[in-house]
Amino acid sequence: MIEVLEKPAAGPVIRLHEADNVVIARSNVEIGAKLGNGLTCRSQVPSGHKIATRAIKQGEPILKYNVTIGFAATDIAPGTFVHSHNMEFREFDRDYAYAKEYRPVHLLPESERATFMGIVRANGQIATRNYIGVLSTVNCSATVVHKVAEYFTPERLAEFPNVDGVVAFAHGTGCGMEMTGEPMDLLRRTMAGYALHANLASALVIGLGCERNQVSKLFKEQGLEANSRLRSFVMQDEGGTTKTIAAGVAAVKEMLPEANRVTRTRVPASHIMVGLQCGGSDGFSSITANPALGAAMDILVRHGGTAILSETPEIYGVEHTLTRRARSVEVGEKLIERIRWWKDEYTVGRDTQINGNVSPGNQTGGLANIFEKSLGSSMKGGTGPLMEVYRYAEPVKQHGLVFMDTPGFDPCSATGQIAGGANVIMFTTGRGSMFGAKPVPSIKLATNTPMYNRLKDDMDINCGGILDGTRTMQQMAQEIFEDLLRTVSGEKTKSELLGLGDHEFVPWNIGVTG
Repeated sequence: MIEVLEKPAAGPVIRLHEADNVVIARSNVEIGAKLGNGLTCRSQVPSGHKIATRAIKQGEPILKYNVTIGFAATDIAPGTFVHSHNMEFREFDRDYAYAKEYRPVHLLPESERATFMGIVRANGQIATRNYIGVLSTVNCSATVVHKVAEYFTPERLAEFPNVDGVVAFAHGTGCGMEMTGEPMDLLRRTMAGYALHANLASALVIGLGCERNQVSKLFKEQGLEANSRLRSFVMQDEGGTTKTIAAGVAAVKEMLPEANRVTRTRVPASHIMVGLQCGGSDGFSSITANPALGAAMDILVRHGGTAILSETPEIYGVEHTLTRRARSVEVGEKLIERIRWWKDEYTVGRDTQINGNVSPGNQTGGLANIFEKSLGSSMKGGTGPLMEVYRYAEPVKQHGLVFMDTPGFDPCSATGQIAGGANVIMFTTGRGSMFGAKPVPSIKLATNTPMYNRLKDDMDINCGGILDGTRTMQQMAQEIFEDLLRTVSGEKTKSELLGLGDHEFVPWNIGVTG
């Protein structure tokens, strides 16, 4: 477990651990600036970037939070700017120590647990939003599902105030792909997870007719049953594009009155399932928003809720901090099996995150490689035990902190989490990622105050107060938890107010296209 700062000390730089050989620039640092403890800056260093605190010999580990994030590519003098130009990314041994540090969560007494205003479905599912969904089985029916959803403008939905909207879930695959095996299984379980999601009052599934991902096969293999809540159409059987759009619109019109007959009632916070995301990360992600979100998830887990940590490439390098906390050797081994699949099969020879290279925005924000990015990314899950590991879009049944194997690409990762049952997304960002993910609300957490102020229309919570000295880590965590309770009770997030989320349904295409 990585120990984070409750409140960084004032000064031009931030020391994260006494054993570290780098500190973090709190703001832009000029050449010759005095950094304390006799250290003078030898370079111009941007905000969020690293400065050597002592001489570091070539090949010596670079330590941040006393965790190896790379190796010195050359001798580095005290006060020198440390980044990808003088840091080397290479593999190093990590002790997984499966389940050696497992400690069970002590749940709060039921009388002390938080509640929220949720929507209770007839089958016992708890919803945080109330949409009607229109899903395409294949890219060939994407236009149709969008046209059906677009018909239901705010004006046409005005008489159904309890319906949050009609939303299309289209994607770019479903044909020209492997007919059987994991790629098709993954697509179908993703679609089934959305079709049956608690936040959909009802759903339509629309196919073309000749695609590989047949509507009939989807329903059969995923155990879906046509009823008043779930209907399907095949364009070639309906008579083409125009007639299928008309049939879809008519079906949604029939569904709307029942969908509108919902009320919110008080339910336990144990029904909250958070999909954890980060995007546009920077050097402050591991100091403010990610550990604060993790501390909030520790609170949620004590109330019986669930936090889904994902983005497998973005825990690489610190996966041993999770395996040590696994509830069993088997759970820890599941995580490493997924890591090895990524490294040894899926990304061999490819220029991808898990092989070291992070995005230009991450680099500009102060993150030199995937080890450094993973250090912050993993903090979103908090400090509790790892209870289970799931494959992409598998239904999440286990409460507490769990892991789902997904790419680091945010829309694709969040799609898997939502298909697995997440009913809210919490998304940290340092550079300013803009994101929404219908049919669930997305809460955006900024790592620093300047970015929050610049992008107030998109950001929900400013975690920069930790850096500014106006919030402790625990104060920030409690603020995040309380915002979460308001959001799942119906309060709109910034991304919802902006209408984001109509184009972020991105099932993971892991197979061959041919």
